[in-house]
Amino acid sequence: MLSLAIEKRLDGFVLDAAWEAGDEVVALFGHSGAGKSLTLQCLAGLVRPDAGRIVVDGAVLFDHARGIHVRPQARRLGYVFQGYALFPHLTVEANVGFGLAGKARGARRARTAEVIARLGLTGLERRYPRELSGGQQQRVALGRALAADPAMLLLDEPLSALDAPLRRQLRDELADVIREWRVPTVLVTHDLAEAFQLADRIVVYEEGRVVQAAPKSEILSRPASERVARLFGVRNILRGRVVDASAGAIRLAWQGHVLTAANSPSQPFLPPRGAEVAFFVRPEYVRLVRKDRPAPEAQNRLTGRIVGEVDMGTSWVLRMAVDGGTGRTSGPDLEVEVPTMVYEMLGLARDRTWQLTIQPAAIQVLPSG
Repeated sequence: MLSLAIEKRLDGFVLDAAWEAGDEVVALFGHSGAGKSLTLQCLAGLVRPDAGRIVVDGAVLFDHARGIHVRPQARRLGYVFQGYALFPHLTVEANVGFGLAGKARGARRARTAEVIARLGLTGLERRYPRELSGGQQQRVALGRALAADPAMLLLDEPLSALDAPLRRQLRDELADVIREWRVPTVLVTHDLAEAFQLADRIVVYEEGRVVQAAPKSEILSRPASERVARLFGVRNILRGRVVDASAGAIRLAWQGHVLTAANSPSQPFLPPRGAEVAFFVRPEYVRLVRKDRPAPEAQNRLTGRIVGEVDMGTSWVLRMAVDGGTGRTSGPDLEVEVPTMVYEMLGLARDRTWQLTIQPAAIQVLPSG
């Protein structure tokens, strides 16, 4: 269990962050310069906060009010730096065993051998970092961090310097290691795919502050605000006016249409009538109505015209102007994503006007902020 509430002031920047985590993988997500790595450095003891408190597994690592600042070596935290920071003059065996200097020689050798075997590095013990592949370097860095049996693993953008194909491969390998070792982990990243593949929980940073912390299943479906949605690259963020709102549904006036959005009966969002609100529709949740079949009854039926498209390989993103909307003058109103097979089967390259339906559950009204 981790509890962190800290403040750190630097020239032109203030970190003021608070969040908690259990025995899980937590991703600190946000743009570069948002305060993620600084948070990790404070957690590791490499930077001393100006105020606040940090507790890991019941052990107080930092408490400004009580004058507690446990030195980094005594915090039982395994740290993997950007670029891995392996010692170039040490072998794989020596790198992995570096953090075990306080143990007896026999125990150190046994633990090093165990970690090397578990990480699939057997046979590479005498090699130097320059003689290893990117994946092998990553596993050596993880081995060095895990050898001392840390209470928590800290990963500071470990894949940021890699090109896309290698990054995907090593992300898969990293996910396997984290699952196998079952060590609570805090990961710093500005890569959305990385955050969702590796993490159970995501803490969103913006300009030194936490703007949302939630399980990853909740982050994309229920962003805390329009700002958070934009940080996550959510498309189809639209604006409309509230016609009425109840615990079951919110009706919105948008581009000459009235759309019905599902509301949460347990935690309803009840904006006042006439209020302007932001909402979003995931592009993959918009459905085209087939012309060769009877049109089913559906809420939120619109007619749109394809005014642009992008081939994504396995899918197409259609940019559509909605009848009654503003597509002619200010760009498309909606993006719709369809599998390539559907694009080809429906002949969308030739047939450009379609009816659309959007399920109420696919329209998410965003709180202000």
